Amino acid sequence: MDRDLLEVTIPRLEELYSSHKYTVTQVVQWYLGRIAKYNGIYRAVQSLDVPGAMATAAREDAEAEAGGAGFKRGTMWGVPIVIKANTSIKELITTDGWKGYMIPGHELIAPKDATIVARLRAAGAVILGQTNMPDFAASDTNRSTAYGRTGNAYDVRFSPGGSSGGTVTAVTANLAILGNGTDTGNSIRMPAATSSVLGVFPTRGLVSIAGIAPLDWLLDNTGPIARNVTDAAIALDVMAGKDPMDPRTAESATKAQPGPYTQYLKKDALKGKRFGVPAFILAGAGIPFRGIPAAESSSEAAKERDAARLPLRPETRAAFMKAIEGLRAAGATVIFDDSILPDSFAEIASHVCTLPYVREGTEKFLASYGPSQYHSAEEYEKAVGSPLPETIIGGMNSDDRKDRPQAVQTTLESDPQAATNYFAPRQKMLDAYNEALDRLHLDGFVYPAIQMPPPDETMPQDGHLSDGPHSDTSWVNMIGVPAVVVPGGFYADGLPFGLEISARRWKDGDLLGWAYAYEQATKHRHPPVLVDKGLLPDAP
Repeated sequence: MDRDLLEVTIPRLEELYSSHKYTVTQVVQWYLGRIAKYNGIYRAVQSLDVPGAMATAAREDAEAEAGGAGFKRGTMWGVPIVIKANTSIKELITTDGWKGYMIPGHELIAPKDATIVARLRAAGAVILGQTNMPDFAASDTNRSTAYGRTGNAYDVRFSPGGSSGGTVTAVTANLAILGNGTDTGNSIRMPAATSSVLGVFPTRGLVSIAGIAPLDWLLDNTGPIARNVTDAAIALDVMAGKDPMDPRTAESATKAQPGPYTQYLKKDALKGKRFGVPAFILAGAGIPFRGIPAAESSSEAAKERDAARLPLRPETRAAFMKAIEGLRAAGATVIFDDSILPDSFAEIASHVCTLPYVREGTEKFLASYGPSQYHSAEEYEKAVGSPLPETIIGGMNSDDRKDRPQAVQTTLESDPQAATNYFAPRQKMLDAYNEALDRLHLDGFVYPAIQMPPPDETMPQDGHLSDGPHSDTSWVNMIGVPAVVVPGGFYADGLPFGLEISARRWKDGDLLGWAYAYEQATKHRHPPVLVDKGLLPDAP
């Protein structure tokens, strides 16, 4: 089983089931055994649902036996997966990485599955458990008050990034076949880049976020994290689709490229394609998280952008230049030009402000997915005796805003400033994105997924405790275009580098095709060598 299941793909697992070499119960037990062996060191899986996973496996085995030779399996039948801890699983605690949702007697027990969880179950997936994440997904590294720190599977001392670092470490360490991540500013793509896995940020509206505890509902997204493009494409097929619980999915039926997404996976998909490298990313131009309110003075806005600058490290620039050789070898053209999304694009992006609307997302989530005791922030405070943190109800100020008033909370639908705060700058930004594609006849953009290598978390970084590797990719969330991170090679110290590619809205199939062609041409990924003791203590 170690030989057959390590790095196994969904299609290969289907072959093993079809030939009756293994039962679902045997496969699930194998993954649970790996989690038992390695999770004490890497701490990727916050909580297991052993009874639920074994019950699903037993039911599927019984169905297969009863169905005989003509039995038809679901798209992800018998596939062991993990779910990020901010994504509702019926009757389990949605910790959102925060100890405040775990207070005995006041746990946030999900009354029903998130939409994507329901769809994954219906396709036959077996949910092993929930993955660790930082509190509210509000960090670039993976430390939580609910469970502690997750380590990088390639070297546990280093950061796996956040906030989907638990899923990333679980998947790259073969503790599950795949899992979901969520992404408000980089949280699928940046951790995928640290760990040589695929991270898919779909066009916002392709996949429902209903049932996922929000950090910022106007920026949030969810997508699959997998070890290869084929598995990611299969999972995205299952997760995608219109959902009345998420109005932003209404357009997906008419605008999205049709599935199955595996039809786009061709080895020659990069031939003749043209990609531009965004100048502002190479320059490290800053985009403050959640943007700058329209009422802010130009001088204050300039200070915030300057504080958010994030230089590209030399070793990351070198890794990027090496990685794009694979694109060119596969037949693509990569263009560098100072006019391709320059600093002025980052300035436009900085004015897409979501700060005043943060509480609205939390209130809507609790109304539908809160436990019996509380369905609003006010009811939580009444039940528990303390309020929810400002991070999710007050429009958390970024580090450079800590000495200034919190944004006054309102609803997007009723705010007279919504056009100037959000809708107008967002459209201007999307227009600038598309203009660059049109003007230079580009298919998409390519750039480093993060601005630096994964940091060593056993020692200070820049004079303080490391707060994770950082990226310049939050602009993707602001306009909701699709992006994917693919393994792009390794640094000299053996830690992974991730290459990110973005495309036009609704071109998710094309994007996965490019990722597949790059994967097949380069074959950068290799599994980590895990340890089951030593290096760091088994402690939260």
